[in-house]
Amino acid sequence: MTNNSSQPLRVLIADDHAMVLEMFEQFLSSLPDFEAQTAPDLQAALAKIDAEGPFDLALVDLDMPGMNGVSGLQQAIARNGGKPVGILTSNPTAHVVSETLEMGGAGIILKTESLKNLANEIRFMANGGRYIPVELMKKQATKTSEQTGGLLSQREMTVLALLAEGKPNREIGSELGLAEPTVKMHVKSICTKLGASNRTHAVIVARDMNLF
Repeated sequence: MTNNSSQPLRVLIADDHAMVLEMFEQFLSSLPDFEAQTAPDLQAALAKIDAEGPFDLALVDLDMPGMNGVSGLQQAIARNGGKPVGILTSNPTAHVVSETLEMGGAGIILKTESLKNLANEIRFMANGGRYIPVELMKKQATKTSEQTGGLLSQREMTVLALLAEGKPNREIGSELGLAEPTVKMHVKSICTKLGASNRTHAVIVARDMNLF
């Protein structure tokens, strides 16, 4: 995507590592359609947003002072006037990725990525896209497969999918041609394998594990 305006994209990079800030600022400032500013921590970033108005995109380091996990992202989103805010990090967990997207974050930029793709990633996010690196998605899919491979049988996965639809045991049994006690047995097995306390908890755990 390209910037539809003749004005450069105003980008704020917040990170507590001076070398990272210098690298991003030098790279983006060398491009004609970017105007980059930096901040060394969350409070400085919020102060800069308040003083200069919303940025077209703000990127905040996940581990810098003041962030407190992704709660700092929420603060930055609230202050940036409805414009996108994303996370800058090296090796986010699946939980961080899901929380970032659930909070309305613009996505994640990996510090380990090549600079050659950075400009397009930032343009994409600044124009309303939600960006997650392909290698990160592949890594999470592999991890999920390793965690869940063989964990649930095909029948249990089918029952789980119907549980997620909120169907009671009687309806599940009718749909699958199973006796109600058999359905109860499958539900109990699913809960045990997922470490869930009840059927509702099992669905929540399964969603967190990206089983469906």
